Amino acid sequence: MIDIEFEYIWHPLLLSAKTIGVSVVLLLLIGTPLAYFLAKEKLKFKWLLDTIVTLPLIFPPIAVGFFLLLLLGRNGFIGSFFQSFDISIIFSFTGLVIASFIAGLPLMVKPLQASIEQFPTQIKEASFLSGKSELKTFLFIVLPTIKSSLFVALLISAARALGEVGITLVLGGNIVGKTDTISLAIYNAVFDGEYDLALALSAILVVISLIFFISLNILQKKNKKII
Repeated sequence: MIDIEFEYIWHPLLLSAKTIGVSVVLLLLIGTPLAYFLAKEKLKFKWLLDTIVTLPLIFPPIAVGFFLLLLLGRNGFIGSFFQSFDISIIFSFTGLVIASFIAGLPLMVKPLQASIEQFPTQIKEASFLSGKSELKTFLFIVLPTIKSSLFVALLISAARALGEVGITLVLGGNIVGKTDTISLAIYNAVFDGEYDLALALSAILVVISLIFFISLNILQKKNKKII
């Protein structure tokens, strides 16, 4: 008979939901403009920005987490600045959000960038001729047209962030009851030999992943009908 305390399931699940919720907002506010700028052909140092955005996708997560730790730690270039105001980034909720955001950013930016690049140039030029600025054209013409691609990219990046372990492990510190997301809770349960808890948490993660997958298929089908 499986005997699992509800708190061991509820806390990681709630923490993951909060982390992903904040990350999704950041992905929209930061990832969307990044995709827009990377879609520009004449952007200076485009290769460098593209490399930075894509790096978490091709670089081992644990190594990405280590470099972020050096940067955001108490003695790091950025971390030391915040530490002077008694603000700690690592081993906190902020660290979890940064980890999930970094993990999901490439999968948010690259598909959206491709959609923006494929948007008809004639439509944008017609908008410019009508007196609309580049920003208004993007916000009110380009973005509404590719909204399906935006939602798909957001779903994929959120799903990636939910399953992130390596970067989260380094930046969050895996503090039980404080920074153990559902993925880290599974890791801890397996490591401690609590297989019933690991199975229950994994089952929840499978259900959430299926919801993401079904939503993704629905969005893709709607997108095909529009096309």
